[in-house]
Amino acid sequence: MRNTSDPIKKENSNVMNAQGGEKKVMKKILSVALSTAMAFSMFASVAFGDTAVSPQQQFDALKAKGIFNGYPDGTAGLDKDMTRAEFAKVITKLLGLKEITGTLSYTDKNYTAKNWAVPYIEAVTAAGIMEGKNVEKKIFDFNGKVTVAEMATILTRALDLEIPTETNNSAAAWAKGYAQAAINAGLIDANANFAGNASRELLVGAAFAIDQAQSLKVSSYTVTEAGKVVEFKISDGETVKVTLDKALEANKETEVKFTYKDKEFTEKVTYVTTVAQAVSSVSATNLKEITVKFDGTVDQISAESKNNYVVSGVTFKSATLSDDKTTVTLLVEQNSSALTNQRATSLQINNVKNADATKTITQKVEFTPLDVAVPEVKEVQALGTKAFKVVFSEPVKAESVISSSFRVDNNVIAASVKYVYPNTAIVTTDLTAGEHTLRVSGVQDYSGLTIVPVESKFTAAVDTAAPKVVSVKSNDLKEVTVEFDETVKSVASAYANATGNNAQSIEINDNKVTLKFNNPLNVSENTVYLTAVSDYSNNSASVDAKVTPTLDTVRPTVVATEFKVESGNYFAEITFSKSLQNDPNRSDRATNPENYVLKDADGKVVTLTGLTSKGNPVIAPTYMPNDKKVRVNLGSSLKEDATYTLTVSGIADTAYIGNVLLPYTATLNANTAQNGKVTRVWSSVTEGTRYVYVQFNKTLATTGEGNALEAAKYTVTSVDANGIVTGPYQIAKENNDINLISTNTVRIATTGSSIPSTFDWSKAVVTASYIKDAEGNYFNNGSYNVGDKVSDSKVAVTGDVYANSHNEIKVKFDAALSSVNLGDFVVNGVQSQPTSYTLADNNKTLLLKFADNAVPVNAANVTLEIVSTLTQDAFGNKITATGNTPIVVKDGIAPTVSLTNIVANPAGTAITITVKGSESLVADIANYNAAYINGLFTVDAGTGVKISNVVATVNADATITITATADTNVAGKVVNVKFDGDKNKAAEAITDGRGNALGEFTFGKQLPTN
Repeated sequence: MRNTSDPIKKENSNVMNAQGGEKKVMKKILSVALSTAMAFSMFASVAFGDTAVSPQQQFDALKAKGIFNGYPDGTAGLDKDMTRAEFAKVITKLLGLKEITGTLSYTDKNYTAKNWAVPYIEAVTAAGIMEGKNVEKKIFDFNGKVTVAEMATILTRALDLEIPTETNNSAAAWAKGYAQAAINAGLIDANANFAGNASRELLVGAAFAIDQAQSLKVSSYTVTEAGKVVEFKISDGETVKVTLDKALEANKETEVKFTYKDKEFTEKVTYVTTVAQAVSSVSATNLKEITVKFDGTVDQISAESKNNYVVSGVTFKSATLSDDKTTVTLLVEQNSSALTNQRATSLQINNVKNADATKTITQKVEFTPLDVAVPEVKEVQALGTKAFKVVFSEPVKAESVISSSFRVDNNVIAASVKYVYPNTAIVTTDLTAGEHTLRVSGVQDYSGLTIVPVESKFTAAVDTAAPKVVSVKSNDLKEVTVEFDETVKSVASAYANATGNNAQSIEINDNKVTLKFNNPLNVSENTVYLTAVSDYSNNSASVDAKVTPTLDTVRPTVVATEFKVESGNYFAEITFSKSLQNDPNRSDRATNPENYVLKDADGKVVTLTGLTSKGNPVIAPTYMPNDKKVRVNLGSSLKEDATYTLTVSGIADTAYIGNVLLPYTATLNANTAQNGKVTRVWSSVTEGTRYVYVQFNKTLATTGEGNALEAAKYTVTSVDANGIVTGPYQIAKENNDINLISTNTVRIATTGSSIPSTFDWSKAVVTASYIKDAEGNYFNNGSYNVGDKVSDSKVAVTGDVYANSHNEIKVKFDAALSSVNLGDFVVNGVQSQPTSYTLADNNKTLLLKFADNAVPVNAANVTLEIVSTLTQDAFGNKITATGNTPIVVKDGIAPTVSLTNIVANPAGTAITITVKGSESLVADIANYNAAYINGLFTVDAGTGVKISNVVATVNADATITITATADTNVAGKVVNVKFDGDKNKAAEAITDGRGNALGEFTFGKQLPTN
């Protein structure tokens, strides 16, 4: 080997494999694989441990792939020296190089087209992997031997091994670096004879390791932990465990990438599962049943809980899971509203677990009931010789199932008919043993479709056996369903465990008997006894069955919240996953106000009108059991642009051992709750250009179909001198004429528009169409058009001006103020002028502050004048002066009371309390009875004293007299009276006569001893 000629080039090019695809010389991959695989070929197969194979086995494996052929006598020749030709062939086969014929790059003797090695030598030459021994003379030397040093050099360059700067081997100087790299990689022993020839055994070992590295592939995989973990079985026997950031979607092919032995794998993996991951469809082919199809199997207990399904306005009687556990049929209660044919409906599915409990399905699905099929007779069955049962294909109306609906053997029958909801009729009539023909007519389904009269065959036989129990199950300690082997006619009585625990109701539905108990069953095994269970052949027997109840342990959850404004009040509507406890005597009921707390964005309890000092709603929430929804009235005083949180807690479901809701906090945005509208439109002229400003009460959308910056969406009309409407005209000529000057305000330039010069802007009305807020809702409650009259560029007082207290007057404006000048405001009828101010309600409300008690108790004679106009909004629009007409300030000051006295009669059992109002008080006896008025007052005399007969009288002299009866002498005790001001503010039951409600007060006094 000459130093001037490399046995392999360092720059290896990409080559095409035998199948025509691109194949790279995978240097890094092979280097890692070879570092663990090569050594055994030289050192008696010490590598691989238990999986070690002998050099002969390696040769046989490579021979099977056509990489080696062996000698004519069938031997491997492992002990023979390796030639350059053999090396060229092995490299060609291993790397999948294209064999080249018709080209002779070398001048060696016998280097002709007939030489077996020529296609391989030309291949490695073209690929730049090997070159001739003598480049100038173009001699390849195909029969020449390859030394260990040369082999180390070729492999080092082929695998792109890092050549170390420090060496410790006996190789020649030119090969020391290559040899050390091979040694460090475990390819060659450090004590090898680098000057000696490399044997075929060494070549076989190297080739086998390279082939193994290139042939690494995934032989199989398994998916565990609900699609979160994939274990890949590699062709070398190893297993690679891959934990995914996101679980695989069930039954969907997905690419998973991982690296093994420096080789990147991209494998298509499918998490095959038969358990459900979602609802696949919801349908209703009749108006009393809904079919819920899951994409796999579901857990029976949660799937058959009717509480887990919600359709607005509909109550479900049952939820029944199919035998294959993939489909639930929801049956609407008989007395509940039926579904509406061909009207889109929503079904909310909650807390249904799949079969292996790896996923809980909560999903809302839209569907449209479609009942176009007439009911049919699905089954006719004789119940002995005294009755027969008819099952229809769908629920039918009870009033249409009468004796005249049935003919047997074409004869009118004398019969009694028992309708069993939803689709069964049991007809009691004498039959002869043998075959009969039944004709049914007149039966209707819930969409009014009538059965087509058809004939059905059935056979009657004498029945002498009493009903036998098939199965029994319990629902949450108070309900047991016993299934029999035939239709049951009657049950005389039933009890559980002992005769004293009788069933309070016995419901028979075909072959199932449902028993309901007032007293709960044992949590452990129970014995249920049923006496005189009879069939329609009058066979009767008493039976007993054992049952261990299944407890409902699933907590209710919140599945949806809505926030809206109706009639000026804010309402939160909360939908739950289960039916809720609403016993008025229980604190965990859905309508207990204390279970709802409203806080502001800073986490502070909100105590505005309609809410108590604890942030609870004053008006008790209402519960809508059909929808599993609670409606909470949060009053009318929330700030339009504020964000609140409503925490719901302490609410239990209807399970016998009630499951309590974990605290849930909903974020409520008051601005979102408001109906979208235009709050102000004004116009001004600047440098000869008229600008129209349109201000909304919500942040505007500026992209998509609701884009507020589109010129075509704004038009204007007016009225001319003759009273004729002119327009509409498009305000802006093009989109460039519209600018967003705040998140809720646009400025429109009329430059270039078609509005005539004679247009009367003082009477103009602007219309904005198809504009959405930032949350995607159209303005004006969905009607798509909003309009407002254009005013001049002034900020005006809107609504009434109120004195809130003796040191504050509230003034509302139609725009948010950015700067306030107190000198603009003069207040008449007060002891002093305002000394300071604050802004509220998104800066639209000005609160003028006065010295203590500057504003009189009755503020009806107070007026407000705006004498100058330095106060302005963010757009530079100034407030409007009042001129010669001052604004009358209305009395908004709530009355107060002070304690006059608390006394008791000589016996200490009759208590009289007198309080004095700051002004005259009035009780609204027209709207509230005495019991309600009295209920606003609470009298307490401490532990051990029972107070009753609390009566409050509002007197004409501004006093309130409260009397009460104690069950024991209260002499020497502290007597307290408390007035529920929050409840009174919401009801306005006791006021000053001008609508100002009396607020909360508490007084106490220790009575003298007798």
